[in-house]
Amino acid sequence: MSKLVTIFGGSGFVGRYIALRLAKEGWRVRVAVRNPETAGFVRPYGVVGQVEPVFCNIRDDASVAAVTRGADAVVNCVGVLAETGKNTFEAVQVEGAERIARIAAGMGIDRMVHISAIGADADAESEYAKTKAQGEAGVLAHIPNAMILRPSIIFGAEDGFFNRFASMSRFGPILPVVGADTKFQPVHVDDVAAAAVKGIDGDASGVFELGGPDVKTFREMMRDMLEIVRRRRLILNVPFFAARIMATCFGVAQALTLGIVKAPVTKDQVINLAIDNVVSADAKGFADLGIHPTTMASVLPDYLWRFRPSGQYDAIKESAKNLRT
Repeated sequence: MSKLVTIFGGSGFVGRYIALRLAKEGWRVRVAVRNPETAGFVRPYGVVGQVEPVFCNIRDDASVAAVTRGADAVVNCVGVLAETGKNTFEAVQVEGAERIARIAAGMGIDRMVHISAIGADADAESEYAKTKAQGEAGVLAHIPNAMILRPSIIFGAEDGFFNRFASMSRFGPILPVVGADTKFQPVHVDDVAAAAVKGIDGDASGVFELGGPDVKTFREMMRDMLEIVRRRRLILNVPFFAARIMATCFGVAQALTLGIVKAPVTKDQVINLAIDNVVSADAKGFADLGIHPTTMASVLPDYLWRFRPSGQYDAIKESAKNLRT
């Protein structure tokens, strides 16, 4: 009988790629999510019945136990970039991660992959970075040989980064960013999935920092994006003091409107945007896993073309300019 893996957050941006890779390897996959009815798209990743979305609330012991029972391995892809309601950093990234590891260990499961983030630091000023580190500690306390993956900013067809800014570039001549000179090491989502599979298969364990072959500033990434979408925009660096004021105001507006007004940036995110997000010099990474990371240039045009002025017809129009009448 094929082995069974439970992927918490398996229909999310990273989780779906891990689910697809494991299904291709023959694993039976439980995709544990809050809304199984919206995760039906994962079923065709395998043969009938091989990949199944199931309900789970990682804030509840019984819920986690129900989807973990019988599994040979677990993957935790659940995290939040901003707190909403009961989904706080503490509840999701600390208590949720520890709960999954504790329950899995109690069932005799010794293979776990936990998705964290570069910058995870128990002493960080940012609550996001602090709770990421606390979540790692909670996982390792129960499953010492777990694999911890710390990716830099992740790109791919469904990402919330390049897609977001490419969409913003369609409106107005200015593209505002916070931390224009902060460095990142963007990593392709399927490379992160490939690393996770190494841990599930038992080929690797420990902490790995994952970054792609390109180290670029926020401004440089926006220039690359604008070149791909064929738009000219002024990249405006918002000073950190101004960003903090803006984040505070938006936070108050979001609270007063009960979430109707969404804060485009939070105070915690502003703190993180002031810190370089690149692989540490002494960290284990893709090279230790035998994975060659994908470049941005080879992937971004495949999904950002739709933000060009003429979308899919932009290349045809450019080609037509070279025709002689």
